[in-house]
Amino acid sequence: MSNNLIEIRNLSVSFPSEAGVVQAVRDVSLDIRAGEVLGIVGESGSGKTVMSLAMIRLLARTASISGSIIHDGVDLLQLTDDAMSKYRGKEISMIFQDPLSALNPVHTIGHQIIEVLQIHSEMNKNDALKRAIELLEIVGIPRPAERAQSYPHEFSGGMRQRVMIALAIANRPKVILADEPTTALDVTVQAQILDLLKTARDMTGAAVVLVTHDLGVVAGLADRVAIMYAGKIVEVGPVEEVFAQPAMPYTIGLLRSIPRIDTVGSSRLTSISGAPVSPINLPEGCAFEARCPAASDVCTVKTPELVSLSPTRMTACVRQGEIFALQDAGKLFQTGPVHVAPETTSDEVTLEVRGLKKTFPLMKGVLLRRRTGSVYAVDGVDLVLRRGRSLALVGESGCGKTTTLIEILNMVAPESGTISILGRNVAELSRSERLGMRKDLQIVFQDPFASLDPRLPIGDAIAEPLGNFGMSKADQEKRVRELLELVGLNQSQASKYPNEFSGGQRQRIAIARALALNPQIVALDEPVSALDVSVRAGVLNLLAELQEKLNLSYLFVSHDLAVVQHVADDIAVMYLGSIVESGPVRDVFAHPKHPYTQALLSAVPIPDPKIERTRTRIILQGELPSPANPPSGCRFHNRCHVRSTLSPELAEKCSAVRPEMLKIGTGAVACHAPLK
Repeated sequence: MSNNLIEIRNLSVSFPSEAGVVQAVRDVSLDIRAGEVLGIVGESGSGKTVMSLAMIRLLARTASISGSIIHDGVDLLQLTDDAMSKYRGKEISMIFQDPLSALNPVHTIGHQIIEVLQIHSEMNKNDALKRAIELLEIVGIPRPAERAQSYPHEFSGGMRQRVMIALAIANRPKVILADEPTTALDVTVQAQILDLLKTARDMTGAAVVLVTHDLGVVAGLADRVAIMYAGKIVEVGPVEEVFAQPAMPYTIGLLRSIPRIDTVGSSRLTSISGAPVSPINLPEGCAFEARCPAASDVCTVKTPELVSLSPTRMTACVRQGEIFALQDAGKLFQTGPVHVAPETTSDEVTLEVRGLKKTFPLMKGVLLRRRTGSVYAVDGVDLVLRRGRSLALVGESGCGKTTTLIEILNMVAPESGTISILGRNVAELSRSERLGMRKDLQIVFQDPFASLDPRLPIGDAIAEPLGNFGMSKADQEKRVRELLELVGLNQSQASKYPNEFSGGQRQRIAIARALALNPQIVALDEPVSALDVSVRAGVLNLLAELQEKLNLSYLFVSHDLAVVQHVADDIAVMYLGSIVESGPVRDVFAHPKHPYTQALLSAVPIPDPKIERTRTRIILQGELPSPANPPSGCRFHNRCHVRSTLSPELAEKCSAVRPEMLKIGTGAVACHAPLK
């Protein structure tokens, strides 16, 4: 007998639109087996989520669906909605990407779990409540009986995702669909959720379909992987085999474009040229042909179908017989020259922050408002950025990274401490001096689409700061052409609008605008987190090239340590408003001194199954404490995995005395018991 729980055959999904028919999924056939974790990977728009929603019949009414999805001999596509409702949550459950949107804000967490239990069983309310509390305890919610009475907005992002997993396993389903379950989470919380998904799979025996763009997550969790591009599966097979020897050029490009935390000082990332094709006007032949380094004339006329490479592997490429030879010859996705971080380009300090503090008031009352406390967002931060170098500011969400960046960009006297830019204390600047200095400090925002005016052609958007500082129209046009060429865009594209560009191109436009006034310092606020992995590599390489060419200083804010080690020369690790460790990236990554830094590094997935499944992982317990009520002593002591190994006297010191920043080797650390 087959151990397939779901058999997808010739599945196609399309949607009508004003521009034409969107072919989201095209003739997909795939098996989902009992007890396995199947990773479905691809860029945005590849059809991953649409395929998973089709399995549970949650697509819009306008969707046109053909093919079959067989579960226990029943074609789910032929069922009425009432009949299908018996399968949702019982046989097939789903963990959505955004738990806050998926949970009902007007009902308590306990009520929502009870509802899921009672819909699919004859359980009474008291028994359902006991089971709900038990499920919350299983997924690691502290004080489950009490928290069952809480509402979704009272939980953190990680806790809400734990609730989603509790809902998904409540009725012991046979298949769990997990749609990007860790995308919006910090790397430490992601490690907790992935560990919990393994537990859920082991408890229920269910198959887990993991939809993700993160190949590192797939390497650590999945048994098989299916790669999707333009609505079709282009490669499928066991994770170890696909990662060790990818057989489809698109898979090769994806794997080589991923920043890896274990390759400090290696060559630059591979970038897949161009952008994914539109699902509305798909080309004849292979959809990947325009971006493929192995493309030939036959690729433009023949659509590749999945063919067997072995009993366990399939791939879709009309030149399949030549791919391994081309790969061995180094003709597919060559990497650029090695990026070596300069020891010190200059001793000149371009940005210096000392003792920076920023608090926000906690207010109570409606008519007579009064201050009842403070949120310690930034609490004594020291930073030094030198000319020609990159300083990365990293840490979990809520640690104060963005607040620190905003305080620097404001260029006004801080609440406490000093900020010096290019040797000038910002507190001493006049209004005109502050305006003049803004040319020297520019920013690239996280979301390139939101940071560009949709009503302005990109040429006008880039020229806007030039006009603000009195440059003539002729000089503006010349400078815009220079900037577009500098960031790898065509000069003829200056008249186009932001919506006509891909995400990676929009971020290149934002970088061009930031460079328009020849700044000396560029602040980068999560500049690649909104981009697909293949596009991200091109933007990271561009930033490195521009820094070398223009001798720029970067202040790089990020939560992605794998990205940081490909961009930054120095690093400052923040926890709850304070810097806990700093130093050169190479030294900090090789020998972290603070337990928090060690935990952050261990939580970053590595896209190599052999390494990822054998390395030691440190799973931080609990949530980030509130900055309104930070712990006494070391802010990290209540989550520290090292504290339990210390002597009682030193452990007590950790909880009572706040550690000072101590110089150790090339870096500094704030810890009473720094790691050897």
